[in-house]
Formats: sequence, structure tokens, C-alpha cells
Amino acid sequence: MHRSTVMRLALALALAVVTTVSVPVRATGPDKFEGTINEYTDPASAIGSWHLTGKWSVHIKGTSGKADFTASIAMVRPGSGASPHTHHVLLQDATVTTTANGWNIEGEPTITSNGAGPAFVGSTVKVELTGDTVVLPSNVKFTFQGAAVSHFGSGAIDGVVAVD
Repeated sequence: MHRSTVMRLALALALAVVTTVSVPVRATGPDKFEGTINEYTDPASAIGSWHLTGKWSVHIKGTSGKADFTASIAMVRPGSGASPHTHHVLLQDATVTTTANGWNIEGEPTITSNGAGPAFVGSTVKVELTGDTVVLPSNVKFTFQGAAVSHFGSGAIDGVVAVD
């Protein structure tokens, strides 16, 4: 091989590597992700407006089709700061579905209220981890169904995936 051909191949390889680099997502393993929640419920909804903040994490268990999800949520009425309280949401061995831009995780969670529970028994939650070519996943969204809707609302609770 000529030296110029080798140089062209090396340059092409280097360019391919540079164009496929992505932002490192904060993960404690290849299938573990974490992040934060900072959301307001719809003030026009039946539950009124709440400010939700907290942290979440998910562990996708390889190719098993299962995942664990946890969220620690503080809720307070915006503006007045009235009715502060906490919830913990735990999904164990939930069903994972791969999507074009991430994963959906669904199951029946254990939900606490100020450390007591279980609350909202029989509810389900759908967690959506999504992103794009630079950061996958970059966003989290979880939506409750069943009795939990009376407290968290029917809209999605949005959050972000932490990146290093």
C-alpha cells in the first residue's frame, strides 16, 4: 500500500470515530440511568397546581425485558408552599419495551406517602426514557393510571437524564 493510501484510510477512520462520539450519560452501569424531576401539574386540572421536584433512577436488566424504577418526589403548592409532602415510587421487575428512540417501562408501582404506604394501590405507571443521536436517553417522562391520577394528575411528569 502506498503511504498516501494509508494516510487516507487513517484520516477516514479518525473522522468516522469523531462523528459518532456522543455525550456521556451519567450511568452507574451500561443500563443504569438517573436524573431529576422539576415539574408543575396543570392548574386547570381537577387536582389543581402542584410543584413536583425530586430524583429518579432506572436499572434496565440486560436483555431480560425487565427493569427497576424509583422516584423520590417532593410535592408542594406553588406560590404558597402549602401542603408539602413526599412520595416514593418503586417499580420492580417492570416490563421493558424498546422503542425507536429509547425504552418504555410499565408496571404496578409501590407508592408511599410521607414514608407510609402503600398509597394508590392498583395504579400503574408508564416510564418513557427517550433521546436522540447525541444523548440517548436524555429525557424521562412518567404517567400514572388508576387511583394515582387523583393525586398526580393524568398528565406526564417530565424529567431529565443526568449527563457527566
